[in-house]
Amino acid sequence: MNGAELLIKTALASGIEVCFTNPGTTEMPLVLALDGVPGIRTILGLFEGVCTGAADGYGRMTGKPAMTLVHLGPGFANGVGNLHNARRARTPVLNLIGEHATWHRAVDPPLHMDIEALTAVVSGWHRTCGSVETISGDVTDAIIASLQGQISSLIVPHDHQLAESKGKVAALPAFSSRRADEGAVEKATMILRQRSRSLLMLGGRALSKNGLAAAARIKAVTGCDLFTETFPSCWERGAGLPVVERTLYQPGQSNTLREYPAVILAGMEEPVTFMGLKGFDSRILGRDQEKVSLAAPGQDVVGALERLADALSAPNGSRLPKGLLAEFQPPALPGGKLTVAKACQTLAALQPEGAIVVDEGITSSSAYLPVTQRVAEHTMFTIGGGSLGWGMPCAIGAAVACPDRPVIGFQGDGSTMYTVQALWTQAREALNITTLVLSNRSYHALQLNLDRFGITSPGPVAKAVTELERPSIGWVKIAQGLGVPAVSVATAEELAREIRIALAESGPHLIEMVLQ
Repeated sequence: MNGAELLIKTALASGIEVCFTNPGTTEMPLVLALDGVPGIRTILGLFEGVCTGAADGYGRMTGKPAMTLVHLGPGFANGVGNLHNARRARTPVLNLIGEHATWHRAVDPPLHMDIEALTAVVSGWHRTCGSVETISGDVTDAIIASLQGQISSLIVPHDHQLAESKGKVAALPAFSSRRADEGAVEKATMILRQRSRSLLMLGGRALSKNGLAAAARIKAVTGCDLFTETFPSCWERGAGLPVVERTLYQPGQSNTLREYPAVILAGMEEPVTFMGLKGFDSRILGRDQEKVSLAAPGQDVVGALERLADALSAPNGSRLPKGLLAEFQPPALPGGKLTVAKACQTLAALQPEGAIVVDEGITSSSAYLPVTQRVAEHTMFTIGGGSLGWGMPCAIGAAVACPDRPVIGFQGDGSTMYTVQALWTQAREALNITTLVLSNRSYHALQLNLDRFGITSPGPVAKAVTELERPSIGWVKIAQGLGVPAVSVATAEELAREIRIALAESGPHLIEMVLQ
C-alpha cells in the first residue's frame, strides 16, 4: 500500500463520500487510489472554483466535509474565491493539494509556489505531510478540524503519495459541537424576561428546523422578534416554520434593529455592513444596545436555544399560539412582460416542497424573500463571503448531497459567467438543477453603488464596465454547448411554463429570464 492509497482509505473510513476534483500530474497517484479504493464518488469540475463551490454546497446540506483535490498552488488559487465564501459560511471542507516531490522543489519548477502561505488565507487548519507515515493521522486531523466549521487544507508531496507504507488507517476521533456556556443561557433568560421588546438574531444551525422550533418557542413566551444573520448559510423557510426576517446589510438601508433595547445573538457574530460608506456606521447594531452571545459560531447553538426555551418555560410545538408559524399561502401567478418582481413571484408560486434554492441573484433576488415566507417548506442558501461565481457550483454540491430534492439556482447574469463551466458538470452528472438566469445585461450591484454615491449619469468608462452588452451573452447557446437544455423567456407566462417543464424532467435545465 502506498501513501496515496493509505490517504484515500483513511478518508473513506472517516466518512468522506464525495471528491470534487480538477487534478494534475502531482495528484495522479491519488486519482489511481480513488480507482483502487472504491467508495468515494469522484466528480470532475472543469475549473477549481467549481470544485470548491460544490464542496461548499455539499457541506451546507450534510454538515460534513466533501473533499476537493486540486493541482498545486495555482490550482488551489483558482478555487480560493469560493473557499472564501465557504469560510464565511462556516462550511466544513477538506482540501487535498498535490505538491512537487520534496527533492524536486529546490530547483523551483514552473508551478512551484508557497502553497502553505496561500492555504493559510482561507483555511482554519493547514499542513504539509511530512512523511508517508504521517499521512493517515494528517487526514483525520484535517477532517476533525473541518467538522468545527472551517476549511482544512492538506498538502501532499508527490513522493509521499508514491512511497510504500506499513502504516494503519487512523481512526477518526469522536466529535461533537462545543456546548454553549450556561452563564450565557442564564443571562439571555434574564434579559428576555425583563425587556418588553427584544431581538433574537439567528445564524448557522440556528436556522435549521430544530433551531427554528426552539426559536418559535422562545418567541411564543417573550414576543421577541426573529432576524437572521446577514448571509444565512442554510436557512429553512416556508409554511410550518416561524417567519424570520433577513437582516439588511448595505449601508444606508433602513435599519430598525437599533430600536431594540436588547439583542440575543445565537450562532453568529455581531453583524456589520457589506462595505464601508462615509457617514454610516460599519456596525449594524448600536453601541448602546445590550447584547448577549448565547452561542458563538462553532458552539451547539441548537442545544443552547432549546435550553433557553426550557428556562423560559416556553410551550412546546404542539401548544404554540396560532399564527406564530407561517401558513401555506403561495402568491398568485403574475402575467405580462418579465420584471424582477414578476420573476420572483412566479418562482415563489411554483417552487415545490423540499426545494433547495441557491440565491446568487445578488440585487435582483431581494424581491424573492418577502413572497416566499409562506410558500411550501424549502431550504435557502445565500452567498457567505460575497465572492461571485458561487451559485452554480454550490447547486452542484447541494444536488449531490440531496439527489431526491429539486435544486433551483437563482442567478444574476454577471455572477453566472464567473463559473459557467459548472453547467458541464451538472450535465455530466445528470443533476436535477434548474438554473434561472436574471438577464438584466448589467452588473446591477455596481450600478446601484454608483447611485448611492449620487452618480446618476456615469461617464463612458463607468457605464462600459457596468453593462453586459456589445455583445449580449447568448445564454441558450452557451448552456446547450455545455450539455444543458436551455430556453429564453420574456413573459411571466413563458417562465411559468418552462419552470413546470424543468421541474418535471430529470437532469439540469437553464432558463434565461429576459427582464424589462
